[in-house]
Amino acid sequence: MPEWQATLDALQALPEIGTEAPVGCGGMTLGTAIGLLLTAIEPRITAAAIGGVFVYEALTEAARQITIPIEFLLPWDDEENNRQSGLALFDACASKEKVLHAYPGRPNQVPRFEVDNSVRFIVRHLGRVGTSPA
Repeated sequence: MPEWQATLDALQALPEIGTEAPVGCGGMTLGTAIGLLLTAIEPRITAAAIGGVFVYEALTEAARQITIPIEFLLPWDDEENNRQSGLALFDACASKEKVLHAYPGRPNQVPRFEVDNSVRFIVRHLGRVGTSPA
């Protein structure tokens, strides 16, 4: 994960972004694995939307460390990654604010409206960074 943390460092060093900019994480399949592992150790990430991943013990352990708002997208008809393992990963996540969206199909068949929902989820939560609850 050091290379991803170095990428965040480089981005936040840009004057148009800065160190105060909120950071979100999103990804599917491999992006989910990297996103979960990074989100578990990177305090600058304050919201995530991930999904469609082969579940293994390191991801489950990482999910147990995640307490930020998170949205999971679960491909319901994936022959390679069964839905039970996806549900178990969702359950392992320690966040008090988490949501699960299941959709028919495989990881590469995410409906456009689900992608849009994930973007809104991250933007909504990034907008809350540094504000007091309403």
